[in-house]
Amino acid sequence: MDGLREIFTARRLKIAGAVVGVVVALLAGAFALGVLGTPTVEAVDNEFGEVDDETTIVFTDLVVNNPNPVGVQRGDTTINYTVRMNDVPMAVGGREGLSVESGNSTLAFTTRMDNEQIPAWWVTHVNGDERTVVTINATVRASLLGQRQFDITQEKEVETNIIGQFNSEETRPVEADSPPPGVENPILYVNRTSAAWGEATAERTPIDMEFVAYNPKTTPFTVTELGYEITMNGVAVGEGQTDEPATIPPGSTETIRTETAIRNENLDDWWVTHLRNDQVTDLRIEFYAVVSSDLLPQDVRVPLDELTYERTIETDIFGNENASTDGATPTPGGDGDGTPTPTPTPEPVDPVETPTDPIDEPVGDGTPTSTDDDLF
Repeated sequence: MDGLREIFTARRLKIAGAVVGVVVALLAGAFALGVLGTPTVEAVDNEFGEVDDETTIVFTDLVVNNPNPVGVQRGDTTINYTVRMNDVPMAVGGREGLSVESGNSTLAFTTRMDNEQIPAWWVTHVNGDERTVVTINATVRASLLGQRQFDITQEKEVETNIIGQFNSEETRPVEADSPPPGVENPILYVNRTSAAWGEATAERTPIDMEFVAYNPKTTPFTVTELGYEITMNGVAVGEGQTDEPATIPPGSTETIRTETAIRNENLDDWWVTHLRNDQVTDLRIEFYAVVSSDLLPQDVRVPLDELTYERTIETDIFGNENASTDGATPTPGGDGDGTPTPTPTPEPVDPVETPTDPIDEPVGDGTPTSTDDDLF
């Protein structure tokens, strides 16, 4: 009797093994013939997490579609993930031991961005006409009847216009805080301002600036020094001065040129404030001048408050912000998806002593304050 049971048990095992073998063969054949599909990555969603002085956390949800009735068991799936900005690797990570069920599965994982890469990216952004391509590469490997690999690449191009609004033909007065007796404000006028990026290096980002100044007085004025300070969200990223004097004859204009610069070593500190402020940055450039003249008993330092440049920069690096675009006016020079919100400018008020230069007719309507979206 025991012998018969052993015979029947052995036959059952052989039959079961044969059935499994047939099923595996059928599934393998189905894959080979294309009846069963290869899993694909349907979507990638990224969000910034905590940020400190050295690291930025990136949370990622990867939606994988497995069209097959057979899921990939835990331990059979690995993910490798890279974020690049203008080919500069910003975040690299991966996970092992993941499961991919039949149908859609969301695979969640975390990568870390090295903030020290921010200056390197910034150089490519400025030297590339303020353009950045954010590239996300994900590779998923699954042991579904053999090692299978599927990839996804997402790209988003972003443009900015950070200093473009400094180009202005607005006439602005230059006034001393305490003019000496016999000298009335304004002592000068600035009829025109312009700015352009220089060639950024690993250490600094130069900004070439020009100021067309008009002298309404009957005595020459000399600008012996023009100084500046650049802040981004209150972080000092640049300061300095030019000591090349420029003399403005009476009743004439003179172009004063200076090179300001952003110190790239401070950009990773700015990056932390940018993310903590919901990807919003307030850029501010303040100026002062040191002026000398026969009318003045000594050189006078003049704060150029009317020339202060302010710009709000809003970014959506991964393209998942839900900003309203109703009634928006696009920023000149940019074509991102965000919404610029320019500050209303006051009506111009003619100064008591209006300069009228035949070459540089004064025009303008207020301090340039605007918003630039989609920085990254």
